Amino acid sequence: MGRDSNSDPEDSPEKEEEHTQLPQPRSHPPPPGSNSYVTQKMALFQARTWLSRTFSSVASQPLRVCVVGSGPAGFYTAEKMLKAHREAEVDIIDRLPTPFGLVRSGVAPDHPETKIVVNQFTRVAQHERCSFFGNVTLGSSVTLPELRELYDVVVLAYGAESDRVLGIPGEDLSGVYAAREFVWWYNGHPNCRYLNPDLKSSDTAVILGQGNVALDAARILLRPTTELATTDIASHALEALEDSSIRKVYLVGRRGPVQAACTAKELREILGIKDLRVHIKETDLLTTPADEEEMKNNRIRKRVYELLSKAAMTRPSHHSSDPRELHFVFFRKPDKFLESDERSGHVSGVRLEKTKLIGTGPGEQTAAGTGQFEELGCGIVLKSIGYKSVPVDGLPFDHRKGVVPNIRGRVLSDTSGNPTLLEKGLYVCGWLKRGPTGIIATNLYCAEETVSGVLHYLDGKVLVNKVSIRIHQCYRLSSHHRLTWQVSSISEDLKQGKLTSSSSSGRDGLLQLLDNRNVRVIPFGEWEKIDSEERRLGNLRNKPREKLATLEELRKVATE
Repeated sequence: MGRDSNSDPEDSPEKEEEHTQLPQPRSHPPPPGSNSYVTQKMALFQARTWLSRTFSSVASQPLRVCVVGSGPAGFYTAEKMLKAHREAEVDIIDRLPTPFGLVRSGVAPDHPETKIVVNQFTRVAQHERCSFFGNVTLGSSVTLPELRELYDVVVLAYGAESDRVLGIPGEDLSGVYAAREFVWWYNGHPNCRYLNPDLKSSDTAVILGQGNVALDAARILLRPTTELATTDIASHALEALEDSSIRKVYLVGRRGPVQAACTAKELREILGIKDLRVHIKETDLLTTPADEEEMKNNRIRKRVYELLSKAAMTRPSHHSSDPRELHFVFFRKPDKFLESDERSGHVSGVRLEKTKLIGTGPGEQTAAGTGQFEELGCGIVLKSIGYKSVPVDGLPFDHRKGVVPNIRGRVLSDTSGNPTLLEKGLYVCGWLKRGPTGIIATNLYCAEETVSGVLHYLDGKVLVNKVSIRIHQCYRLSSHHRLTWQVSSISEDLKQGKLTSSSSSGRDGLLQLLDNRNVRVIPFGEWEKIDSEERRLGNLRNKPREKLATLEELRKVATE
């Protein structure tokens, strides 16, 4: 869960998991006996010898690591670090009493199979060299400079908990929400327990965006509540959806069906809702040579287009007593949110500008306004236009890209991209590193790059150090000096103390600091009390769990 930096946020596809082949060594090595062949073999032998000695030495020294954020990126990072260094102590902190991040608060309740990964994360948290500290907020409970003083390595993996804004009139009207807020609301996140979205004043909802998050929100609005009742959806959300008047959902995208940002799996699921009537204008399905070229080079987009085309021609086989409608609206961008005449301060619709695609190359088509407008009435708007990370004091931040400036996870001191300006011992992983894209498994690869510790033989494999410099790239270079330079960069990180230190106090120092500030830490054992109580309550309602949706409830159960 990458995104084309030139595309609109809501039109950027969330990639399906693919097994990317790592670069292989060059297929035509220097002929045996040649000087370059001997030089390269000598360099590789020296690299193997040095790495063997270095990692053997490193593994015998203590390494105190703090991971900020307990979502997939944080847990994958912790897991990789524990495997890479047999003396590492890894502490995971999170501002919530509950671990697992977006697996708990972002994955749709009707996707239980996606949540199975929490079993793996639980094993990590229960590892003898790993600790989870919930209810600890970076910035207020403990500052970043303090963490860097306490730990040898600090890995920031706290994700993106804010939202992009459109910057158009009416965006602050009541009834206009970020899709993230709506998702957190139905998933029982404490921050959105009392969101209370208006689902009664109109039968129509508009969702701006056509990515997987947008489809999740639309599916929750349109799916029969009898099917949601046996999931772990928050009870307050289920009750509101049972009384909902929403029967029509419009999914609005700036570009066309070929550029729709969703994956085929998510699209197929929403199209499979019983008795759902799907509306797509036939003219919107017309393709250009650039569209055809784009589909030729992208199987995901081709499959999505085929599913949309098929849905446009399919009609319900029988009449439903409670029909639901899903409208795909292409080539439109929001220009203004309209205020209701009857309800001051509340949204009553969206003014849309028609767009056209400009650009001819695959992936280069962008939406341009035409100056033609139309209005779409509704009672609620969800903006699914992308998440945004939030900086903290003491952290370099690229506000334009919404990420921490880094090179393969190593944090840079500014946004210049100068690889020599590294922040000692500070790393980044997940959305904070690459932007809010990808699926859960994407964080696994991201963590491997940031943490590394995966040592394989050089012959066509990957060799990654603690800061994720890949030696296989050096193997592909014929220059002995370039290989030596790359190996030296690994040595430099180790020698500079970025990975080992005997002076940091780590876990003991953190707990003492938090105790002095009267911060009540929620360890993993107390989260398990929350988990047991949620499962008990869920069992009473024939559902997997009943989430405790306020901080007060969570803390009470954890500490009593």
